[in-house]
Amino acid sequence: MRSDFDLSPKQRSELLKHLITELEAYYSQTEQLRVTPQLDQEELIRQVRSFDLKTPSDSKKALDAVLEGMIRHGVHTPHPMYYGLYNPRSNMAGIMADLITAVLNPQLAAWSHSPYACEVERYLVETFGALFGYAPDTLDGTFASGGAEANFTAILCALNHAYPELGESGLPGISKLPVFYCSEETHHSIQKGIRMAGLGLTSLRSIEVDEHLRMRADRLQQAIEEDIKAGKEPVFVVATAGTTGTGSIEDLEQIGSICARYKIWYHVDAAYGGAVAVHPEFKPWIRGIAASDSCIVDLHKWFSVPMAASLFITRDPEIMQHTFGIKTGYMPGDARDLDITDPFTHSFQWSRRFAGLKIYLSLLMFGMEGYAEVIARQVDMGKLLRALLKRKGWSLQNESPLPVVCFTDDAWSEDPGFARAICDRIVTSGEAWLSVYPIRQRETLRACISNYNTREDHIHRLVELLDKAREDYGAE
Repeated sequence: MRSDFDLSPKQRSELLKHLITELEAYYSQTEQLRVTPQLDQEELIRQVRSFDLKTPSDSKKALDAVLEGMIRHGVHTPHPMYYGLYNPRSNMAGIMADLITAVLNPQLAAWSHSPYACEVERYLVETFGALFGYAPDTLDGTFASGGAEANFTAILCALNHAYPELGESGLPGISKLPVFYCSEETHHSIQKGIRMAGLGLTSLRSIEVDEHLRMRADRLQQAIEEDIKAGKEPVFVVATAGTTGTGSIEDLEQIGSICARYKIWYHVDAAYGGAVAVHPEFKPWIRGIAASDSCIVDLHKWFSVPMAASLFITRDPEIMQHTFGIKTGYMPGDARDLDITDPFTHSFQWSRRFAGLKIYLSLLMFGMEGYAEVIARQVDMGKLLRALLKRKGWSLQNESPLPVVCFTDDAWSEDPGFARAICDRIVTSGEAWLSVYPIRQRETLRACISNYNTREDHIHRLVELLDKAREDYGAE
C-alpha cells in the first residue's frame, strides 16, 4: 500500500510533465472542442465510479481519468464561443498563481503565518479601493470566495453599522424591523444573504426597474419613506453595476444621494461592471461608486483569473473589525507588537487560501493597461454583435454599454417557447453556449462576451447559428 503522499521525485517529475503537456494541449486547442458536452448521465456515473476508492490506483491512469472526465463531461467556459454567465477564460498568470498557491499552501488566517500574502492582499485592497475613488486613509476590505460571500459581508457590515450592539444582543435586541432594498434585477445572492442573516425575506424590498432595466430611484425613495412611517428601519440599499441578466448599470449617483439623505448603508454590487474602472473612457459608466459605503468586484469575472476570487471593499475603516473581530487563545500571536490585522478577525472566513495572488501576478505581468485593452476589445465585440443582430432582423431587448446582449425576434413574440427552443438548438449543437433570460415577462436570448480570445469571426459564426436555428424553427 502506498503511504508516501509526496510520491518519489521521479514520479513527481514524470507526472507533472505529463500533466503540463495535457493541460497545454487543452489550453492551446480549446477552440477545437465542443463547447458543450453530450450529456449521458449513466456513462458519466460509470466513469466516476469505475475506480475503487479503498485501494490506490496507478497514478498516471488516475490522472488521465480525471482529465478525460473533466474535458469530456463539462461546458468549456474557456472556449471563445462560450457566451455565458461571466465565466471567462483564465489567463495564464492566474493559472500559475493557483499552482504556486497549491504547492506552498499558505494559511491566511494569521498575518504572521503568511506575511507576504497578507501584505499583497492589503496592497490590492488599497489599489482597487483607490480605483473606485475611496480615500486611501479610510478604506478597508478583504478577499472573498465569490460575489455571494462578498455581498453577504456587506449585509453583515450594514447590520452591525445600524445596530452596534448586534454582536452581543443578536437579532432579538433589534427593536425595529430592518429593511433592505434592491432592484428586481439584483443578483439573488442578496436574497440568500438576507435569509442567512436570519432576517427573512420580509425584510427585503424589491424595487421595480425603469425602461432601461435599472432601479427606479423615485420608487426607492418612496419605499424608504413608507417604511419609516410604518416604524421600520431602512438599513441597506444595493445598487448594481452590471446586472447578471442584462448588464444594466444603475444610477449610482442618484441612488447614493438618497442613501446619504436617509443615512442608509449604500452598497454597490460591481461584481462584473466594476472592471470598467481600469479604462479611462469607460470609468464614467460607474460614476458615483466612490460615494458607496462598500462595493464588491469579482476578479474571476472580467479580470479573467481562475475561480474564485472576489473583493469586498469599504470606506468605513472600523466596521470589519467590529463585525468580525474576535479573540482566541490558540491563534498565533507572533506579530502582536506590529501594526497588523489578522485576517481571521477581519472577515467571514477563517482558514483560506491566497486568493489575491491570482490578480497580483496578473497585474505584475499585464498591468492595468493590459486589462484596459482586453475590456475595450470585448466592448467592441459586444457592439459588433448588436449591429449584426439588428442587421439580421433580431430585436435587441437591453441597452447596456457592457458586452451583454439580450435579444429575440418580434415575429415570434406570441410564441413563449421560441427563445428556449433556439437556445437549446445551439447548445445541443456543441458549437456555442448562450442562455435565456426573462425581460418584462418575455424570454429573450442572452449572449455575453467574457472571453478575451473571442474574435470577430466567432461573433459572425454565432449570428449564423442563430439565423439557421430560427429558420429551422420556422420551418417546423
